[in-house]
Amino acid sequence: MTLEVVEHGGITYAEVIWSTTRVERTTFFSPAESSFQFGLLAHEAGYREEPHYHKAVPRRIEDLQQMFVVQRGIVDVQLYTDDRELFRVVRLNPGDAIVLVHGIHAIEVIEDFQALSVKQGPFFGDEEDKVPVESP
Repeated sequence: MTLEVVEHGGITYAEVIWSTTRVERTTFFSPAESSFQFGLLAHEAGYREEPHYHKAVPRRIEDLQQMFVVQRGIVDVQLYTDDRELFRVVRLNPGDAIVLVHGIHAIEVIEDFQALSVKQGPFFGDEEDKVPVESP
């Protein structure tokens, strides 16, 4: 498995699933108590999952995490401490994925880029959900 947990000062800022990651069976990387669950589904040919649905259970979510799965291009994801200090740049290529768990982040597109982006909803608009931050 090649999951990389990006930490700084004892805080998890991101988790990266590199495109080369392989699992034998379905594996979730996020802790069960995390508000954002992610993993890799893996089954042998012929596997069939029975029809099902997921229960609507009230949940309280106080953080907002985001996941990118790069489809094409190259992007640098910049991770900053709560004090606005850049401490890590993660370069993502097609097939790589990142979960932004905590803190300030930015991207710089290196090659024309497209990614699937997933985050918890509902979305209240940039004015309510997004806080612009000036880097020092």
